[in-house]
Amino acid sequence: MDSTRHRRPTADAAGDQGTADDDAELFWERHYHTPRTGDARVNPLLAETATPLDPGAALDLGCGAGGDTIWLVQRGWHVTAVDISTTAVAQVRERARNLGVADRVVTAQHDLGRSFPAGQFDLVSAQYFHTPLPLLRNQVLGTAARALRPGGLLLIVDHGSTAPWSWNQDPDIRFPTPTETAAELDLHPARWSVLRADMPRRRATGPAGETATVIDNVLLVHLTAG
Repeated sequence: MDSTRHRRPTADAAGDQGTADDDAELFWERHYHTPRTGDARVNPLLAETATPLDPGAALDLGCGAGGDTIWLVQRGWHVTAVDISTTAVAQVRERARNLGVADRVVTAQHDLGRSFPAGQFDLVSAQYFHTPLPLLRNQVLGTAARALRPGGLLLIVDHGSTAPWSWNQDPDIRFPTPTETAAELDLHPARWSVLRADMPRRRATGPAGETATVIDNVLLVHLTAG
């Protein structure tokens, strides 16, 4: 998902999930039907993590406008790019075609609360996987961890602070720390290890060109080989 997306409430009960999923699809369809300026850019923490890796198979969860997907395929990765918005995945597919890398991109519409792409991956990226609508987020991220190949990495980058351009300026909002997110995934330590769980600061640019220092919550999980 784009880094302009922000933290959302999490659904506490599955009984309301059907209506929530329908609302979410409509919400993000409207979002991506809105004309956008400029090219989507790679999220910097994904670039930092993936640059030293050998290219393989990657999964971009909530691919949005496709900045991460395109960056990865241009460096030799084969990427499955999924989003709840059919408009978003169509835009990513068209951009990949225009850049001559469509043979390394698979796009698919998934409401990740209901379905998850098949396959195993060397890298799963969940960049700012937030929505203002209910989502069983930990369940989705747990499924993502189990979609790794042995030796694979799950990178979760969350908002750790409220940017001035955020839709939610609640001063009492609390963001789970990377350690708390790891605990919520409940991954067995004999199979998964946490390589990184920190909260770096960076200078970010908002949708209108404004800048601010923000905090990212970064969790990097490794599935042990063998």
